[in-house]
Amino acid sequence: MRAKLTLLSAFVVGIVGGAIASGCQTYDFEPVEPLAIAQTTVGDVIKARSQKPNMMVLLDTSGSMTLPVDTSLAACQLPSGGGVCGNTPSTPCPVNTCPTRWTELQAAMSRFLDDSGSAVRLGLTTYPGAAQPNSLRCESSSEVRISVPQVDDADTASLQSAADQIQAVIQGIPNSGPNQPSGGTPTSLSLNFVGGVGTLQTTERQDFVLLLTDGLPNCNPSNPNGGGDVAACRCTINRCQGDYTQLGCLDKDASVTAVTELGKKGIQTIVIGFGAETASGAGPETLNAMAQAGGFARKCTDENPNACGAGDTCDPVTKLCGRAFYQAANQAELSQALDAIINLVGNRNICLLELAPAQRPTDDSLIVVYVNDVPTPGGSDTWTLTDEGVLFQGSTCERIRASTDANPIKVEARAVQRK
Repeated sequence: MRAKLTLLSAFVVGIVGGAIASGCQTYDFEPVEPLAIAQTTVGDVIKARSQKPNMMVLLDTSGSMTLPVDTSLAACQLPSGGGVCGNTPSTPCPVNTCPTRWTELQAAMSRFLDDSGSAVRLGLTTYPGAAQPNSLRCESSSEVRISVPQVDDADTASLQSAADQIQAVIQGIPNSGPNQPSGGTPTSLSLNFVGGVGTLQTTERQDFVLLLTDGLPNCNPSNPNGGGDVAACRCTINRCQGDYTQLGCLDKDASVTAVTELGKKGIQTIVIGFGAETASGAGPETLNAMAQAGGFARKCTDENPNACGAGDTCDPVTKLCGRAFYQAANQAELSQALDAIINLVGNRNICLLELAPAQRPTDDSLIVVYVNDVPTPGGSDTWTLTDEGVLFQGSTCERIRASTDANPIKVEARAVQRK
C-alpha cells in the first residue's frame, strides 16, 4: 500500500520563452495562448513495508436494521394485513425464514472479517451511541468499540485478532431483544466523532472511514433544515413531530460537510448503502454527495467502461460512476461490495502515483517525473503515463517495492494543464 498522496502545490504561472528548467535539465513546453498554465505537483514518499492502511468501520446499528431484506416474503408479513415484521421490538422477524438487514449484514461481515481481517488495520465504531436515561437513541457515537491496532504490518496475528474482536461485537448484537439495533441515524455527528480519533490521522499510511449505513442521516439537533418547514425538513421517519420535530429531518448537508472535513485531515470516506432507504427517494442523492466528498467514489476506466454495473453510467471525462457509493440490497451484494473495496484498498499498486483527471497533463509530453529528486525520463524500465496516473515499471518499480522505513523512495510528478 502506498502512503497517502499529498498535493504539494497548485498554481498558475506564465511561460516566457516556452521552457521550464528543472535541476540541470531543461524541458521545453509548447507555448500556450494565452500565456498561462496550471502546474500541479503530486508527490509521495513510499515505504513499501508500511503499506496497510488504517480503516475505521463506522457501522449503523439503528432500528431500521431489524427490517426484512425482502419485504415481499410471506414469512415477513404480519397477520391481518398488519404490515411487515421488524417495525417494532414486539414484532421481530422470524430470521430463519425472513432474513433481516442485520442478520444479512452479520453474515456478510463475518465472511469479510474472516477472509480479509489482516489485509488492513481495522477498528470499529457503532452508532447511535449508547442509550442514556430517557434517551431517544439519537446520540452520536461517543466511544470506539475496537481500536485500530497499532502493530507492524507483518504481525498478521494481531491484525486478525482485532478483526476477530470486531466480529465478536457485531455477532453479539442480536436481531431482537433488549440489545437489538435501535434508534436513529446520527451520521454527521458520528463522522465528526471518528474524525477526532488519533489513529486515523497518520502521515505514513492511508486512512479510511468505512461508513456502512442502511438509512438516511438524521438526529442532528443543530440541523438548520428543521424548525417546522416541512419542505426543508425532508422528514426521514414517519412523522417529524414532538421530540422528533427537528431530529427526524434529513441531515444531508451536515453529513457531506463532515465527510469533507475528514478529507481535510487526509481521511477518505467509503460509503456503503444497505437497504431500501439508501436506494430510493433522497437516499441516492444523499449518499452520492457523501461518497463524492469522501474521495473514494466508484470508478470506471477506458478499458472497463462497464465497471459501474448494469443500469449505471460511466462519465467519459471524470471516469466516475453515476452512483458514486456502493449499494447493496442483500448479503451477497454486500459481500461483493466489501470485496471490491478491500481489493482497492488492501491491494493497491504501490508502483502507481495516482493523478486525478484534473491533474493529468493536457499532453503526455507536459509532465516531468522525479525519483528521489532526480528527473527521470519515461521508458519501459522507469515509468509510463496511464489513465490512473504515473505507473512505475521495470527496475524502478522494483526499487519502490524494496523500499523500507529506513530507505524510502520519494516520487514526484509535475504536470501542466492548459488553462
